[in-house]
Amino acid sequence: MVSTAETPEEQLPVGLAAALPLSPSDSPEGSEEPENESVGTVVIAGLANLAIAVAKLLAGLVSGSAAMVSESAHSLADTITEVFLFVALRRGARPADEEHPFGYGKESFVWAFIAAVFTFVAGAGFSIYHGVETIVDGEHTGEYLWSYLVLALSFVAEGTSFLRARRQVAGESRRWGVSPFRFLRLTSDTTVKAVYFEDSAALIGLIVAAGGLALTEVTGNGMWDGIASILIGLLLLLVAVTLARANASLLVGRAVPRRMHNEISADLASIPAVVSVPTLLTMQLGPDEILVAAKVDFRNDVNGGAIEAASDEAERRLRARYPQIRYVFLDPTRGSAGRNHVDGGVE
Repeated sequence: MVSTAETPEEQLPVGLAAALPLSPSDSPEGSEEPENESVGTVVIAGLANLAIAVAKLLAGLVSGSAAMVSESAHSLADTITEVFLFVALRRGARPADEEHPFGYGKESFVWAFIAAVFTFVAGAGFSIYHGVETIVDGEHTGEYLWSYLVLALSFVAEGTSFLRARRQVAGESRRWGVSPFRFLRLTSDTTVKAVYFEDSAALIGLIVAAGGLALTEVTGNGMWDGIASILIGLLLLLVAVTLARANASLLVGRAVPRRMHNEISADLASIPAVVSVPTLLTMQLGPDEILVAAKVDFRNDVNGGAIEAASDEAERRLRARYPQIRYVFLDPTRGSAGRNHVDGGVE
């Protein structure tokens, strides 16, 4: 009787299935946790901004303050920004398909870029315009007590959101072995970066707004309220430009941080069958997905089977060290012993 069972070679996957981790143990088991944490950070920030918008609107309606009603619109704009970031997380998490073989991770950067632009247009633009208008009018309408109460409530809500974002940044920076500032500069998680910067700016802005109100109440000159609004707009503009530049860099195809680049190069070069790694290219495909492509010089005395085994070993090593590495492509090429591509990536 002739067996119809396929040989192991014939059972090997092809196409997108062949790009999956080589074994279940190689799968990035913890990849869902950072995403879920980012979703929680964005949701809390959105709810906080919505609560602030409602509080400012109620204060404006009760006190008759046009300024507080305008600030309600500002907080509503921040809430819409969080919606964009939530969409970025969900759209970017879709699995790869034949039309998009490298997945949809870069769509996260698209929506995060839109959120940064929206912050610039709706947040910074409105605050600066409102400040100029207040200076021209030179008057402050409404009762100060309601304004102070709403600012205090806003500080508590924004502070809650900021503490959540700061806790996530602190945890991730410890895992990376870098300072929180460097983590924020290098991370491809655009959502937590956006929430952290926007909440920081919001807390500073609330202090500035309280100072402007206090000076207006003491002097009776609404100019101080207008100046505070302009300063808040400039602060939002700085945040928007910073986030837009970071997202644009990721959309173009930013490399991994330099330390990670050098560690990847060293891991590849440490494979016994490898002589050198003359070229190493990396790209952030999404918040938690990295592509690695390298030209590798294998020893001349190893056969094709040994090269295949060495390539599999290299992929397992890299994915074990960095679970976010999704694709590894090695191109056998000529090189010189010890001449490896180092000090690449983002400094």
